[in-house]
Amino acid sequence: MIGYYAHHHGVGHVTRADAIARSMSEPMTVLSSRPRPSGHAAAEWLSLPLDVDESTDVVAQDGSAGGVLHWAPYDVDGLTERMAIVAQWVAREKPSAVVVDVSVEVAMFLRLMGVRVIVMAIPGERTDPIHGLAYRAATHILAPWSREVYDPGWLLPYADKTTFSGSISRFAGRERTSRSGDPTVVVLGAAGGTSLTRDLVDSWSAVDDRFEFRALGVAGGDWIDDVWPVLCSAALVVTHAGQNAVADVAASGAPAVVVPQVRPFGEQSATGRALADGSIAEVLDTWPSVARWHAAADRALDLGGARWSALRTDGAPERAAWAIEQSVPRRSRQ
Repeated sequence: MIGYYAHHHGVGHVTRADAIARSMSEPMTVLSSRPRPSGHAAAEWLSLPLDVDESTDVVAQDGSAGGVLHWAPYDVDGLTERMAIVAQWVAREKPSAVVVDVSVEVAMFLRLMGVRVIVMAIPGERTDPIHGLAYRAATHILAPWSREVYDPGWLLPYADKTTFSGSISRFAGRERTSRSGDPTVVVLGAAGGTSLTRDLVDSWSAVDDRFEFRALGVAGGDWIDDVWPVLCSAALVVTHAGQNAVADVAASGAPAVVVPQVRPFGEQSATGRALADGSIAEVLDTWPSVARWHAAADRALDLGGARWSALRTDGAPERAAWAIEQSVPRRSRQ
């Protein structure tokens, strides 16, 4: 049995676990503080308490453990409880390996328990010694993107144990539907937070009668369970640079305007630079103003969607699942 720790910030980690679980030959147990989504492919779900306590002054409680870790504050009951639950689960289930997506602390805790750990790499500036600790200790590293598009120097020291799977989309393998009807601009919000507003989307619509505009996941906009047909029918997509959103747009092949949002270690900024350098999408530092909208949309349409294939979304979940299972000696899978 394979474990998969999915961080609770945003929905991307849990969504990626679902895509990979569907390609695994072994059952997967997800460990997460997020609730289990309906239809998730994990065989089991281990609910963990949050590792924060709003009643505790975590700044004064040495959250970095003297600069050794990212998050290990004193006196947070949820943190103590979640580690105890993980330890009890390991002792009871004896997983052959655990994917950690993402947490240096969870990765090191599992490694200290003698568990094989596959660390999910994340774009951005991961040159700090804390990330390096997890990468050095990892049995294997899974980079969920295309090496052709993004090959950061900080991963080079671990090249002999790194697999670049391609960008993992929840829609990998689904048939692309044909574009039909009125030309539509689809605007994607972000569960992890975004500065995008419905008023800004409406201002683009007011000056561009070439398109219908549809805001999804934006405050005041629509929410649909299956965005795939909408992406496939879009003449243009406007999105943040989160890994899952980028992978989903890549799988659809739609032209895109990508606006990286502020994230720790410059995660989305690094993805945006890679897309710009590869002439894959039109990448901007901020959401376009009304005055800049036409130029941004026209550049994205000129680029088109052909270069999205460089992200290798087709087969990415299968390659990730293969890398995970190949990291475990066969005798440990029996």
